[in-house]
Order: sequence, then structure tokens, then C-alpha cells
Amino acid sequence: MNSELVLSLDAMGGDHAPGIVVDGAAVFLKGRRRKVRLLFHGDEAQLGPLIEAHPELAGISEIRHSDSQVDMSAKPSEAVRRSRGSSMWNAVQAVRDGDAQVAVSAGNTGALMAISKVCLRMKAGVHRPAIAASWPVPKGFSTVLDVGANVECTPAQLVEFAIMGEAFHRAVHRQERPTVGLLNVGQEELKGNDVVRDADALIRAAGLDMNYRGYVEGDDISLGTTDVVVTDGFTGNVALKTAEGTARLVAGWMREALTSSIIAKIAASLLQLGALDQLRARMDPNNVNGGVFLGLNGVVVKSHGGTNAAGFATALRIALEMADSAFLNEIEKNLGLLEAAQERLATEQAPEGQQESA
Repeated sequence: MNSELVLSLDAMGGDHAPGIVVDGAAVFLKGRRRKVRLLFHGDEAQLGPLIEAHPELAGISEIRHSDSQVDMSAKPSEAVRRSRGSSMWNAVQAVRDGDAQVAVSAGNTGALMAISKVCLRMKAGVHRPAIAASWPVPKGFSTVLDVGANVECTPAQLVEFAIMGEAFHRAVHRQERPTVGLLNVGQEELKGNDVVRDADALIRAAGLDMNYRGYVEGDDISLGTTDVVVTDGFTGNVALKTAEGTARLVAGWMREALTSSIIAKIAASLLQLGALDQLRARMDPNNVNGGVFLGLNGVVVKSHGGTNAAGFATALRIALEMADSAFLNEIEKNLGLLEAAQERLATEQAPEGQQESA
């Protein structure tokens, strides 16, 4: 595509802002031919010198001054009431106003979700937004959602997540027809709670244009058994944090083993030339940084608050791919099928007298 893409950045959001945001933008631009323009929302006095330090940013960047920023500890309801005019609010507002195609922030997750819902509203047919995360698997990445936005979900909401997650995976990971599965405690038909079983029945009844494979278990996530794994935000967030902790544990064991003796250190130095570097890159959370808020009338990407420049650059790459995709349009067909299936099932389950009056 030759048209210019505009990314709207909350330059003051995150543990190491605004420096990490500007440095990440510079990393993102290296070797990139896609025409982009960057809107930095934040303190102009701080941002000006940081951007000037990167000549490649100067010609494509615009600073939009914001007097305030959202605190990392602010409650979502408080953020909505008090954050109008903040760097986060203005970054999302730019998408609503058509000044940008996507907003990116490393700030407070709950506040960003609440502000995004107020500014952009939910897409027709979607009841709650979900956060989708890319998960390293033996060959590429899988998509897991929800990873924290919704602690409890109805069966219909899980099906909505499946629809949005499938379209997200196609947009970001460039897979034409990804497989989709519901996370469960077993693959047998009778396993799981009522919500999961009812979601499975609803997917099958809706006739969705989707490569649905049924239930998957926890170990299937990292094995890459299916491309898109759907669950509620409580379970998804626990799984994500467990995986991140396990990765840090294994990395620590490796460092300990490779520095335990002179021979081990020599072996480690040789491994640094190839295999170990590749393994380190695959385990680096900065290479998968960037959760996308799905279900909004617009695209918002959430970066880890403590990420580095490389990690923020990854979030910007995901933002670009989402903005360049037809994601928002692609989910409409399946959402329509889901709504029709819900209406049909409601009619079938209604008492006989109510069916006739309907």
C-alpha cells in the first residue's frame, strides 16, 4: 500500500516514557519502506529534544501537546472521569476523529480499555472487548484471547472472541484460514463447565465461516495445536503470566548452567554464535509485545508498561499490520451469523405460546 498510515502514540504512557516511546519509534522505522506518520501525544518540552535526537523521526512526526497523563495506578472509572485531555485520551481520540488509523499506548491497561470504549464505542454485535496476545509456538505464533479484559464471560461472548481472534490471527500472522479451539480441561464432549460447553454448541449451531476444531487443553497452547485459543480473561491472564514466569525460570536455569564452570563458559561462548542467540530471541517477551483490544470501532494496541525500545517497536509493527488489514470488516459476516443463531436458538427454547406470538 502506498497511502500514508498514521499511528497515534500515547508518548507519556508506560514505566519508562517518554524516552522508550520515542526510541521504540526510531527502532520501528529502521529499514521500513511503508509510508507512516507518527502523532506523539504528550509533554512537548520533553518530547521535542527526544525526537530531534533521531533525525529519521523529524520529518514524519508531529507533537500534540497534552498537559496531563494517566497514572499507572488509576482506576478505569477514575481515568474516564479525569483524563480528558491527557496523552492517553488524546491518542485514542485521534483514531475516533479520523486523524490516525491506530492508537498505541504502554500505559495503564484498565484505563486504556475504559477510555477506548468511551471514545470508540463497541462494534455492532460485540458486547465486550477482548485482549488478544501472540503466543510463541514451535512454528510461529498462536493467538490467545482473552488475556485479561473479561474475568467472566457468557457463551456468546466466547464465540465473539473466537470470531475476532480468527480475524486478528489472519491479519497479524498472515494465515489464510487459521484453526480455532476453545480452551477446556479436556477434549471430551462432556468435559468443562456449562459456559464452555454452551459456547461450543453455539459455534457449531451458528454455521460460522471458521475452521473450528473443538476443545483444546492447556498444554496445547504452547504446542501450537490450534492457531487461535479462546478462553475467558481470568484463565487467559493466568496462563499468560504462568508462561512468562516459566520462560524467566528456564532462562535463569540456562544462565546458571552456562556459567557454572570454565568449560561451561567456553561452551556458552561458542553457543552464542548461533543456537543460543536464536533461543534467546524466541524467549524474549519483547518480540511478542503488543496486545490488541478487539471489538472496538477502531484499533488500539497495548504495549507492556515495562517494555524496552525493541518491545515498543514490536507493538508498533502489530499496530501497522492491524491498520493495513481488513480486520474490522472481516468479522462482520460471522458476527451476523452468530446473531442469527442466537435468535433462532432463543425461539426454539421459548415456550410454545411465546413461539407462536413471536
